[in-house]
Amino acid sequence: MHSQFNVEIPDVRILITGGAGFIGSQYVRTVLTGGYPAFAGAQVTVLDRLTYAGNLANLAPVEGRYDFVHGDICDGRLLREVVPGHDIVINFAAESHVDRSIDGASEFVRTNVLGTQTLLDACLAAGVGKFVQVSTDEVYGSIDAGSWDENAPLAPRSPYSAAKAGGDLIARAYAVTHGLPVSITRCGNNYGPYQFPEKVVPLFVTNLIEGRRVPLYGDGGNIRDWIHVADHCRGIQRVAEVGEPGEVYHIAGTAELSNLDLTGRLLAALDAGWDMVERVPDRKGHDRRYSLDDAKLRALGYAPEVTFEEGLAATVRWYVDNPQWWKPLLTSGSAV
Repeated sequence: MHSQFNVEIPDVRILITGGAGFIGSQYVRTVLTGGYPAFAGAQVTVLDRLTYAGNLANLAPVEGRYDFVHGDICDGRLLREVVPGHDIVINFAAESHVDRSIDGASEFVRTNVLGTQTLLDACLAAGVGKFVQVSTDEVYGSIDAGSWDENAPLAPRSPYSAAKAGGDLIARAYAVTHGLPVSITRCGNNYGPYQFPEKVVPLFVTNLIEGRRVPLYGDGGNIRDWIHVADHCRGIQRVAEVGEPGEVYHIAGTAELSNLDLTGRLLAALDAGWDMVERVPDRKGHDRRYSLDDAKLRALGYAPEVTFEEGLAATVRWYVDNPQWWKPLLTSGSAV
C-alpha cells in the first residue's frame, strides 16, 4: 500500500522551498505546465531566500502562476504563517557548493541542518501530509566499486555533505519520533538549464563560450554519476506521489563519467581543444567516486528519460542561446 498520493489530487497545495534555485525551479516549471499529471492544477507556493543561487528569472516561464514568499527556512515565525494549508512540502532549500563549504561551513550547517529542522517543526505543527527531503549521494562519502543502496552508512567527507547528512538524519528522526510522513531522496550530479555557473557543466560551457580556459581538478579521475535535472525532478515527483514515510529513495543518473571524460565531451561540444584546460590543484578531501543503486525507486515505476548525450547537447545549446541569463551571474569561477 503506497501513500495517499497514489491517486490524482488536482487541487493539491504544494510548498516548494528553494523553488527559485536550479533544481527547485525545474520542479516548479514542470508542475505548473502540466508535466506531472497526478498534480494537475496544483497550487504552488515558492519560498526562497534568493541568495546568490536563487533567481526569480529561473521561474520567468511560469511567472504569475505561483505564490512567492521571500524568506528563509530558518525563520520559524515566517514558516508558522506560510506552511499551514499546504498538503505537501518539498525541501529543495540548501547551500550546495562544496568549495564554498570548505571555505566556510557555518552557513551550510545553518541552512541544511537548522533550516531543515525548523521547517520540519512547522510541518509537524501544521499537520502537513507529505514532506520530501531532497538530498545528495555525497552523504555516503566515496565508493571505490559497486553502488550504494539506501542502507549504506552515511560517511560524508566535506562540510557540505556533512550538513546534508545532518539534515537527512533530523528528517528521519521526525518521521520515527513524531510520525511525520517524511521521505528522503538522494541523487547524483545534476546538469541542465538554469544551473548557476559555479558548477562544472555551466562553468565550463560559459568559460569556453567566452574564450576562457576551464579549471580541471587534479588528475581528472574523479567519477560522478550524471543525471539531467528533469529526470531528477521526475524521481522526486514519484516519491511525492507514492513514496513511503520514513524511507530513502535513490535517483541514479544515466552516465558515470570521470571529470576528464566530461571535460573532453564539453570541449568537443564547443569545438575547443585541450589547450583550453588549466590543471589546478585538487580539492581538499575530494571524493573519488559516487554511484547509486536506484532499484527501489524503479520498482515504483520511475525510470530516467533523458540520455546523457541528448541532455548534454541540449544543455550546451541552452547556455549558448541564453547569455542574457548567465552573463549577469558570472563570478570568479570554481569547479566541482
